[in-house]
Amino acid sequence: VTQCKYKRIGCPWQGPFHELPAHESECSHPTKTGTELMGILGEMDQSHRRDMLLYNSIFSLLCYEKIGFTEVQFRPYRTDDFITRLYYETPRFTVLNQTWVLKARVNDSERNPNLSCKRTLSFQLILKSKVNSALECSFLLLKGPYDDVRIKPVIYHHSFSNDTNETDYVPLPISDSVECNKLLAAKNINLRLFIFQVQK
Repeated sequence: VTQCKYKRIGCPWQGPFHELPAHESECSHPTKTGTELMGILGEMDQSHRRDMLLYNSIFSLLCYEKIGFTEVQFRPYRTDDFITRLYYETPRFTVLNQTWVLKARVNDSERNPNLSCKRTLSFQLILKSKVNSALECSFLLLKGPYDDVRIKPVIYHHSFSNDTNETDYVPLPISDSVECNKLLAAKNINLRLFIFQVQK
């Protein structure tokens, strides 16, 4: 798969290399007016700024004193309901001297996710240890070292305590539903979890 040489001025085309010359000879982007191109370039700049903000946030988190990470493996399970529902859960693991579990669900536990061609995964982080004081954390999931799933990192925050020991379900930031289907087709889902403890 290759991209158009006019990608830098906003052409979104990508396809097989042998179709590239035919596309580039018909590509409309080189003939667009300056005003049209300025709009496209403005959107590209905004997307670039969002990416830079994310990377700067990640670099700031890497300056924290307490950082932990581990490889996690989501395994499929079924609920005990009359009509069973698929969900995923990891075995317990220890990060930052605390015990945690991750749970994930498909399409926010809709009744028949198998009938949908657009599938999504959402997950929650659960603190299993008892804590003496609130534990404020930032966390994110990335692809594991031996997987090729495309994940756009998103940083989530939560203050864990004995009363609020689990986060809300948040989207697993997979690039698209094709990637999600690849994950669901696998026997287990292997990812890498980072937890950053915010120091008061």
